[in-house]
Amino acid sequence: MSLTTEPRGSRTAELAAVIATCPWLLDVLVVVREAGLPGAWVGAGVLRDLVWGRRYGSGFDPRDVRDVDVAFFDPDDLTPSADVAATELLRRHDPAIPWEATNQAAVHTWYENVFGTGPVEALRSVAEAVATWPETATCAAVRLDSAGMLHVCAPLGLDDLLDGVWRRNPRRVTVELSRARLARHDPGRRWPEVRILPP
Repeated sequence: MSLTTEPRGSRTAELAAVIATCPWLLDVLVVVREAGLPGAWVGAGVLRDLVWGRRYGSGFDPRDVRDVDVAFFDPDDLTPSADVAATELLRRHDPAIPWEATNQAAVHTWYENVFGTGPVEALRSVAEAVATWPETATCAAVRLDSAGMLHVCAPLGLDDLLDGVWRRNPRRVTVELSRARLARHDPGRRWPEVRILPP
């Protein structure tokens, strides 16, 4: 598949070039597009795993992907069952993918209980949600439109993703949670050439 991208500069084209070499991720993007979830994007860890595996590790193997984060936006249904239904819809399209669909319009209804923080404001869009994801390198998402154009949502830019920098995003993630994520993901082992900026 030949990808075209929005004219947002060389870093977007650079990311598109990496994605274009991964038929597995291209298939994921097609499934998400065909599933028709409102405002759906694929992002976070799966993009980091692809880019960092290829550039800073021993390669990328889809079998090592823990989950494929699909961020969608449906302000008309804030119930937990909406996430379950969206995930099941994706599984019906391709049961081999470890889907995890999350309605970003509903994050404020559960974030405090799940992460033990104070209340958070409701998000107004997927782009606003992406800007709150835990590390700056994971604050990116992509989608394919019906014409095969790759759209990139990277409100904090693509430098840390493409340059291999692990950095806490302070917008919602506490230092404690960030330290726990750093220990759990162990980026220095998985991607030896990544530069780690401890929280």
